Amino acid sequence: QVQLVESGGGLVQAGGSLRLSCAASGVTFSWYAMGWFRQAPGKERDFVAAINRSGVTTYYADSVKGRFTISRDNHENTMYLQMNSLKPEDTAVYYCAAAGGTFAMSTIRSGGYDYRGQGTQVTVSS
Repeated sequence: QVQLVESGGGLVQAGGSLRLSCAASGVTFSWYAMGWFRQAPGKERDFVAAINRSGVTTYYADSVKGRFTISRDNHENTMYLQMNSLKPEDTAVYYCAAAGGTFAMSTIRSGGYDYRGQGTQVTVSS
């Protein structure tokens, strides 16, 4: 059974930092591109960042570029999202997701996935 479990969310003041983790089990982690999405109350789910199977290639939404860093450790079956200079508009539930196949990165960037976690709440106070 495939499981993606996010952790590391919480309440932080504007300008602060958080590091999210996504632990994968039941799946050959290195076969999948991985990504983060977020969804604020009353809004659609948005793409945040994606990383390819090897961890060499990354993509970011314009809204987080320069502030967030996505990374992965294929030995630990874990993906990370380092979030710095947080803003109140970053407040959302953050989900990690995995996509396989030839066009895995394109799938993630367009909002698709094969597996998704349950999410972790990030709240940034002003």
